[in-house]
Amino acid sequence: MAVDLLLGLQWGDEGKGKIVDVLAESYDIIARFQGGPNAGHTLEFEGNKHVLHTIPSGIFHKNKINIIGNGVVIDPIIFANEIKGLKNYFLELNKTLLISKKAHLILPTHRILDSASEASKGKNKIGSTLKGIGPAYMDKTGRNGVRIGDIISSDWEKKYNNLLKKHLNLLKNYKSLPDYDLQKMEKSFFESVEIIKKFNLIDSEQFLYEESSKGKKILAEGAQGSLLDIDFGTYPFVTSSTTTAAGACTGLGLSPKKIKDVFGIFKAYVTRVGSGPFPTELFDKNGEKMSQVGKEFGSTTGRARRCGWIDLIALKYSIQINGVTKLMMMKSDVLSGFEKIRICNGYKINNKIFHYLPYDINSNKIKPLYDEIDGWKENISDIISENDLPENFKNYINYLENKLEVPIAIISVGPDRKQTIFRKNF
Repeated sequence: MAVDLLLGLQWGDEGKGKIVDVLAESYDIIARFQGGPNAGHTLEFEGNKHVLHTIPSGIFHKNKINIIGNGVVIDPIIFANEIKGLKNYFLELNKTLLISKKAHLILPTHRILDSASEASKGKNKIGSTLKGIGPAYMDKTGRNGVRIGDIISSDWEKKYNNLLKKHLNLLKNYKSLPDYDLQKMEKSFFESVEIIKKFNLIDSEQFLYEESSKGKKILAEGAQGSLLDIDFGTYPFVTSSTTTAAGACTGLGLSPKKIKDVFGIFKAYVTRVGSGPFPTELFDKNGEKMSQVGKEFGSTTGRARRCGWIDLIALKYSIQINGVTKLMMMKSDVLSGFEKIRICNGYKINNKIFHYLPYDINSNKIKPLYDEIDGWKENISDIISENDLPENFKNYINYLENKLEVPIAIISVGPDRKQTIFRKNF
């Protein structure tokens, strides 16, 4: 049985969590393959709104297995708070939520190092969420991180203290440090580790292999977005893991031969949180309207997101490196009421025209080249059939499909599960 992947094609916040939640009913297993608790997947259904950070977005489907894969880094404190937040839903998490023993842990000192490192950069800040993600992945690649499997080993305390000692020595190199109470942070950390021990800790790559061999359907869920990929994103303003399709193989132990469909999620416009280049960013009333109507604030950090017109150069790039087979367009309703819709189809850099994403896309040097089409005034948030969509909105869909050469299979017209239109090509 093949595995389908679902991932973001922009700078994150595309609405992946909603679509995983919508599609979960068609799968047996939902497996998160990378990222840490800097990701915030917002789900809305039956009048409820819930934000997940580490737990896969299929968790509210009571008969589905959800796996936190080896490519994820886990903060026990944030995880424990997530579990507490799910209590009112009466989910049998001890049966439906499994955690890879190979997933790495975020220690309290990872968070302190993250804050100290970011502060030391001054005006050159990356825009870190200060959750300790980067330092945790650095320890992973430095081959001295601690993993979920270590918390049930006899030398757990020794491994923790060895890494703690390393971190404390590193902190001595910073001129200024954030205020912190390590003893208090460690108390919460170890209490939360005890909560993790109550869950089913597994060799996830073996589990997925066996379940796949039985014919079980698996959906691999990514976090962040392709343009934040450590290799192919807008470096150095990126995250610390592989957010592209390749990350599902390394983050879950899946063979590339198992991958069938790659679902690419994108917004009808573009947003970005934190620092880094953003060629189509708007600083006018249109950008302000997108922000207000789209409620563009980070679900994890609360930070305002930067907004801009859709960028097909960046989107084609993400489609290409991921091998996307089906597209899903989110927050289409936010564009209702715009007289004209602008679409970036090229970059002009130093009098040279680019129709692909070049090595350096420093926003100050790029002039985006736009096409323009008529917008639509109608409120589309209650529409459930593609046939009832405004003609100008259909024109926008057709324009995008012609340029991207990949079918748009799902259109989201609002945050709720029900505000999802499945097209004939899904």
